[in-house]
Amino acid sequence: MARYIDEILQPGEKVLYSTNAHWIFYVPAVSAWIAALILLGMSRMTVVEGLVLLCLTASALVACLALYLTLKGWFHRWTTETDVTNFRVVHKTGFITRKTFEMSLDKVESVDVDQSILGRIFNYGDVTIRGVGEGVETIRTIASPLAFRNSITTR
Repeated sequence: MARYIDEILQPGEKVLYSTNAHWIFYVPAVSAWIAALILLGMSRMTVVEGLVLLCLTASALVACLALYLTLKGWFHRWTTETDVTNFRVVHKTGFITRKTFEMSLDKVESVDVDQSILGRIFNYGDVTIRGVGEGVETIRTIASPLAFRNSITTR
């Protein structure tokens, strides 16, 4: 499947920078996998039959939740694209229902980056793009938000 940006490039337009949703989307899934493994380990440490069955059942349920969260995080990252071309900023989310945001670089008034402490440590954050007469759009939890901002503001 081709990338969205490749389908909409205009003649003479080049992609200058691409980023994606940050891998932090996988943290809930990883936490659930760890909990499932702990419950599985607990089932092996006990000798009480009822407790073994309870731990195995809980481990299976948490593993199902972990699988769901893994697929959800992967699908979000797979269906999200954020690009800067020499003419515009393009952000796309969704697969069947698609939401896109495009703004001409000439219409960008300011680009704000919001990072938490963890965001600074792991290099992710939210970027708010304000346009002249075009409104405000916030792109949430993207990787390398400062590099993304610099690719928009540097011309």
